[in-house]
Amino acid sequence: MPDGAAGCDDEAMPQSIDELVALLDLETLEDGLYRGRQPETSLQRVFGGQVAGQALVAALRTVEPARLVHSLHAYFLRPGDTAVPILYDVERTRDGRSFSTRRVVARQHGRSIFYMSVSCQLPEEGLDHQDPMPEVTPVQDCPQLGDVLAALTKRPREHWDREWAALDVRYAGDSREGGGLQDPEHPAVARVWLKASGALPDDPQLHAAVFAYASDLTLLSASVIPHGTYIGDPRLQPASLDHAMWFHRPFRADEWLLYDQVSPSAYGGRGFATGRLFAADGRLVASVVQEGLVRLRG
Repeated sequence: MPDGAAGCDDEAMPQSIDELVALLDLETLEDGLYRGRQPETSLQRVFGGQVAGQALVAALRTVEPARLVHSLHAYFLRPGDTAVPILYDVERTRDGRSFSTRRVVARQHGRSIFYMSVSCQLPEEGLDHQDPMPEVTPVQDCPQLGDVLAALTKRPREHWDREWAALDVRYAGDSREGGGLQDPEHPAVARVWLKASGALPDDPQLHAAVFAYASDLTLLSASVIPHGTYIGDPRLQPASLDHAMWFHRPFRADEWLLYDQVSPSAYGGRGFATGRLFAADGRLVASVVQEGLVRLRG
């Protein structure tokens, strides 16, 4: 089940796609320095996907629009405080003929809470191949993730609808008993369909930022599927540690995307998971890797 399940008690989440877009619209303080707002909340910890999405927007504000993000690598250093804005300081590391590189530091209370490196590229023609999209239950036949989470956690459906309002997420199966994706070679597998809950402007960098936000919601949960627990279980202490993404092909975050997630390993209190993002027409549009804390409380 998704990492968002961990967030409902102590992480802040936007309540609509309009609020998410507003959250990603940073205030420019000076050249290369930006301020990110917080959603209205009484919660105590900033959702990691929010910091990743805002940091990506900050980096892209310093790159010419023709250069599109193709990769990012991030480390979560400290929990974010929802009571104050986040400052994003962008270093213009390099601008070459084809690629631009940026480094972003997110700060609160005078301390670094997050680092990200971002690379952008001018689009060009080149070699082209990809893995095929796995066979999957059509999105119209998949239950709303809120229904699945309500059954799993015994929290009311309305609770999950409120937390997931910025995204439409459908459960497409996992490798636990009865989940429909049992595979002896991969004990930890999970799939969801997802998209923004409303239409987005025709800005590829905004679509990348929205998916950077969404990519942190469900990936870590794949690493606990074989262990009789879930993100949000009070017996489990979860947290994102690092996160990397590669954007392969153009996509829209307001159209259905299959998030195919596998956890090859969990050990030493850490879970490791990979994700492949497919457009509904079968194109592999992005890949994600994450390691996170999945510590069982004593």
